[in-house]
Amino acid sequence: MGKEKEKDGGKRGPDHVEKTQSWIPKIIKKNVCNTFIEDPTSNGSLCQCGSPREKHVAVAMEDNFSAAMVSKWDPQLHTTEEPTDAYGTLEFSGVSRKQSHFLRCSNSTDPKIIYNMLTGTWNIPPPNLVVSVMGGSDKMKAWMIDVLRQGLVRAAQSTGAWIITKGIRTGIGRYVGEAVRDHATARTQSSNKVVALGVVPWGMVHNNHLLVNAKGSFPAKYNAMQKPPGRHSLDSNYSAFLLLDDGTVGKTGCESQFLTRLEKHISHQRTGVWGKGSIDIPVLCMLITGEPKMLERVEQSVKNSIPWMIVARSGGVADFLCDIYDEVVTQEGLADVLEDKVKKHFPGQNMAKFTELAQNIMQHKDLLTIYDVHQDGTEDFDTLILKSLVKACKKQETNAIEYIDELKLAVAWNRVDIARSELFKSVVHWKFTDLEDPMTDALVNDKPDFVKLFIENGLSVFEYLTYKRLEELYCSVPEHSLIYHLLMHKHSERKEILFTKEGPIPPEEMEKGKNITLYEVSKVLHDLLGEVCQPIYSDDVLMGTTDSAKRPVINVSNVFHKNSDKYHLHVIHPWTSLFIWAVLQNRREMATYFWEMAGDSVVSALAACKILKEMSRLENETETKVSMKELSARFEHLAHDMFSECYRSSESRAFTLLIRQSPTWGKATALLLATEADARHFFSQDGVQSLLTQIWWGDIHQGTAIWKLIIHLFIPPLVYTSLIKYRNTDEETKEVEQHKFELESFEGDTVLSLNDIVSNDSDVEEMEALKGNHKDSSSHGVKPQPQRPFYVTRWKKFWNAPVTAFLGNVIMYFTFLFLFSYVLLLDFQPPPPSGPSNSEIVLYIWVATLVCEEVRQSFFVGNLSIKQKLKYYFEDIWNKCDVTAISLFIIGLICRMFPFSYDFGRTLLCLDFMIFTLRLIHIFAVHKQLGPKIIIVGKMMKDVFFFLFFLGVWLIAYGVTTQGLLHPNDSRVDWIFRRVFYRPYLHIFGQIPLEEIDASHINIQNCTNDPVEIMMGDFPPCTNTYANWVVILLLVIYLLVTNILLLNLLIAMFSYTFSTVQGCSDIHWKFQRYNLIVEYHNRPALPPPFIIFSHIHLFIKRCIRKVESIKKRHFMLELEKRQDSRLMTWEAVQKENFLVQQNRLKRESDSERLKRTSAKVENILKSMAEIRDHDHRLKVLESEIEYCTSALSWLVESFAQNNANQFSRPPPVLKDHGTIRKND
Repeated sequence: MGKEKEKDGGKRGPDHVEKTQSWIPKIIKKNVCNTFIEDPTSNGSLCQCGSPREKHVAVAMEDNFSAAMVSKWDPQLHTTEEPTDAYGTLEFSGVSRKQSHFLRCSNSTDPKIIYNMLTGTWNIPPPNLVVSVMGGSDKMKAWMIDVLRQGLVRAAQSTGAWIITKGIRTGIGRYVGEAVRDHATARTQSSNKVVALGVVPWGMVHNNHLLVNAKGSFPAKYNAMQKPPGRHSLDSNYSAFLLLDDGTVGKTGCESQFLTRLEKHISHQRTGVWGKGSIDIPVLCMLITGEPKMLERVEQSVKNSIPWMIVARSGGVADFLCDIYDEVVTQEGLADVLEDKVKKHFPGQNMAKFTELAQNIMQHKDLLTIYDVHQDGTEDFDTLILKSLVKACKKQETNAIEYIDELKLAVAWNRVDIARSELFKSVVHWKFTDLEDPMTDALVNDKPDFVKLFIENGLSVFEYLTYKRLEELYCSVPEHSLIYHLLMHKHSERKEILFTKEGPIPPEEMEKGKNITLYEVSKVLHDLLGEVCQPIYSDDVLMGTTDSAKRPVINVSNVFHKNSDKYHLHVIHPWTSLFIWAVLQNRREMATYFWEMAGDSVVSALAACKILKEMSRLENETETKVSMKELSARFEHLAHDMFSECYRSSESRAFTLLIRQSPTWGKATALLLATEADARHFFSQDGVQSLLTQIWWGDIHQGTAIWKLIIHLFIPPLVYTSLIKYRNTDEETKEVEQHKFELESFEGDTVLSLNDIVSNDSDVEEMEALKGNHKDSSSHGVKPQPQRPFYVTRWKKFWNAPVTAFLGNVIMYFTFLFLFSYVLLLDFQPPPPSGPSNSEIVLYIWVATLVCEEVRQSFFVGNLSIKQKLKYYFEDIWNKCDVTAISLFIIGLICRMFPFSYDFGRTLLCLDFMIFTLRLIHIFAVHKQLGPKIIIVGKMMKDVFFFLFFLGVWLIAYGVTTQGLLHPNDSRVDWIFRRVFYRPYLHIFGQIPLEEIDASHINIQNCTNDPVEIMMGDFPPCTNTYANWVVILLLVIYLLVTNILLLNLLIAMFSYTFSTVQGCSDIHWKFQRYNLIVEYHNRPALPPPFIIFSHIHLFIKRCIRKVESIKKRHFMLELEKRQDSRLMTWEAVQKENFLVQQNRLKRESDSERLKRTSAKVENILKSMAEIRDHDHRLKVLESEIEYCTSALSWLVESFAQNNANQFSRPPPVLKDHGTIRKND
């Protein structure tokens, strides 16, 4: 929001900006010297404030007596506050960059006013971190500059930080400004902007008179050239300047106390716009070199609990603090050690004062962090910053509340390594309530590593995810995302429905984005998943009842008034809900992790595949569309691999997984979701194909030869012979006994017989009677029936198999085509009363049965609405082919009955025969050799269309040009089309009539140029021989392009398509095979025209006997709750095995080995650094022990001589620890 305001601010005019800042002079003041106290070193020309005599106002010069009595100028006593006269925007001369904000203010200004002005009036985004850089010098070493450029500024950019320092073009302010400039140049649109804030005394600014304007400057032109000694120019690389005024000119020091107060105030503010974030803004001070007076600044900050990072080896105060930091002495001996250090580092200074400052600082030693660039490097500077903040918050207590803000900061910076090593140690006891807000931050900001860390450390998702929190997660989706627009579209529809029913909605309920509920989520999921499942969250939207088992009747008005009791209940399937939430936002790692933790793995992966494919069709951004397709393919492969693991473990349970209705996903099955998601790779799995093969053969033995089935079709009594082997109840019982483990674990009632799936035209009673298995039938809730006679069961076993229906349809379809061709060629009689013939009448009856079957397929299969049934029916291209063929046949039939349209009707019927013949392609798609080739041909047809486009361009260009050159007088439309399209097309195949093109072969006799004679057809038009050479040249170019270029291009495209599709054609064929098996599984047993008897039988059963068809639930199985739970437990075990194998393969990969080796090397380097530190400490201890030993020996010697005034050697001197460090 802050960024958007800043962008908008750049587009607004100066008048608007001036109005928004007109309040500044009323609130913010400047300091003016009111007493001239002569500076003894200036010969009376300067005041001790640094300003010349003539710059003082008359009042300051009047009280000479009082001024003479005061020897020292004091800013608190000798200044007066007046409204500020320097504020607005700053434009640097010769610099093409965005304008900077500036403000002249008193050094005593309330920091709350300054911070609100920075984030509110100036629209600077609130920081996630504030780093105040102190010290520095005019000439800094190269490695110090690298610390600022590669470490500090880059870390600030990655975390969205403010950098506060002197905003002048000298010392550390200059180097920070250059680093900010370089990173701003390389900054991308998605990266954070580094805000550099300059805090500098007003009297130190060169040309500050250019900034003075009582009404504000918008902008003020600033020239930074020719600065006098003691003055410094502002740096153009800073975003804003605070020009602190204490009434002095050319003097520093007033900024120290102001920065201390400002840092303290910011450290108590919250992150986010208007402080709506979840953590306090962390503040860190960074010290490079530093003058002795910087110790006072450090002491003031540590008293306010502000942590400091000290850059070692940079010199000055920084080296002094590093030196005393490593001292291992008692509190009693600390003063003596500090005195020695002060003498060493600050000779000639006030020893007592600096020693006291150092003691006060060392009392807050936990707030200091030493940064050594030679050991820590500059790559992970943000890591070191976070460690400094974590270290500063550490207490002796183990209460996790002390670490909450640091944990949230680690989440914001995505540093799970620091959180794991520093915050989740055994000494810290985290409670569930402590991790709720960080968990929400990790989910919203897509930090899957932190989600895993919180789960590992005791966060229960079942306790965490309530319906209220789930809706909050959906409200937090990014506004630029596709799911946000989909949810808001449903949200708008809900408002319209509510407005229609109950009138206007209260304004507080209309706020955009804040009322996204599970109602919108349910609607969006329904649109994405389609009709394969019932609406998800239909019971969780806290509304209404249902008028059917399929669609809830939603009381939309109750959405705005949530039931508080149910609204705070825990989500039934939390892992699946989080998985759906992550998939809808296209979050790869997060969705994968939630899939691993959720149940119903195969169905969930296929549902995600379907959702992502639908969203990729709606997405407009190419990059996001590609990522959605890639994630969809990943989940399809996960479903394939997961089912393969299940299939290897147990075939029967794997088959149950495919047809089981999932209560989590609205009664959907894996096969239906895979079909809707077009998951061809999943269908290529051997287990899926094994199930389809068994369904295809039904109770017939799979090794049965096709010729035996054909003989049985022509001689039905052979069904009762042993020519064909069948599956019987005894064999099924043996198979069940072989899977005893499965039977025990599933209580013997969910291991399926294939008759539960493949029954085609029988109701449930007939199916159970056919099996004669009373135990299984009772498990399905059907009363056991007496076993049917042998002749009934054998008859049904043969005719209910899909392979039988397929072969019968193929044979009869060839018979139909033979009859159709016979009628068209030999027995097509004239219109009535002479015709039609008997064979033609039989053909009409045959087509009528085909029409009945198509009507049954489109309107009487499934329990969807008529509109949805038609939609799904016409999605199949072969159904469109059937409708086209039947429609042409009916039109042709009607036309052939009348003399005036007889020929037209015959023509339509001839064309219709071609369409019926092409229908054979679909029939042979089930063949293992022909099926893949049909796929390849279908892909090549797309190449042909591209070829025809290019060919048409050249054909029209050549045809029109040659027609205009050769026959300009011929205006006959039919001949124009023939010469423009037909003749150039024949040229491609070598038919080139030179007597019509080449002037040397043209016969100019018996022709005319008269348009009337040409139109009357008396004479053909004469060929125009003018510019005939152009026609010959165009012919050569046309043949070169079409015969050589385009034809070879077509061949190359065919070759590429063949090589590309050949590898996966088997996958495409297996998917088509599934559709064909489902089609013939649903078809009646008898083929057309005998199918009319099956239709009559179905009419009696459905309309008269009211027997429900099991076709509405084909390939579906609804398990009891206990059975379903056992099956999901078994699937979860298989998923664990699958994930273990995947992790093992990942660990054995080269990349993972390199990562582990790199981590080990880093640990070794860290250990070596610690060893060096311990070695140094041991040497210090050895030095002290040596000193103590020498002192004791000296005392012993002195006492032995009994003369304390006479010694053989001087007393020992403690060796300096700094010398030991250098020797290291």
